[in-house]
Amino acid sequence: MKRFVTLLTAAMLLPALAFAGKFEKLDPDEQMHFRALEVFMDKDDVKAFFKLKERPERDALLQEMGLWDRFYRYDAAEQKMVVAAEVRLGFTRDQLYMAWAAPFSKQRLTGRPAERSERLLYRFEVDKDGYATPLGRNKNYKAVDRYQVEVIVDDDVVTEMKEKDTWD
Repeated sequence: MKRFVTLLTAAMLLPALAFAGKFEKLDPDEQMHFRALEVFMDKDDVKAFFKLKERPERDALLQEMGLWDRFYRYDAAEQKMVVAAEVRLGFTRDQLYMAWAAPFSKQRLTGRPAERSERLLYRFEVDKDGYATPLGRNKNYKAVDRYQVEVIVDDDVVTEMKEKDTWD
């Protein structure tokens, strides 16, 4: 699973397309929590976030939307892992989504020792420099390779991860 370390953090920036200048003006801590929390935001939420001029206003908006604690309930080391897209066993569903966004596909599972189990499929594209990006996150390069990761989430905790060299 060493490929995950090479995930391009910059590619995780969907707002870079529409709000590049505004995103760059955020301080590093604010960039970090925005990168993580944007997966839970729709286009209007992102627009409202960047419309606010001061950080305390933007932080208050995230708290009002119920997003603040989704990121800040984790310690600094876990926050950095999320932003670096270094998913590992034991991550919560929220951490997984903050790191890799929504999956390419998901399927409910039965017969597992959990109340709720899901198989989440993530597809990655690898660029010419060797950086892996979740499918749909970056459309500015041509993929030279691709692979997928099947993640099993039992009761909102990542319990299994299997990498395949090709897409099904």
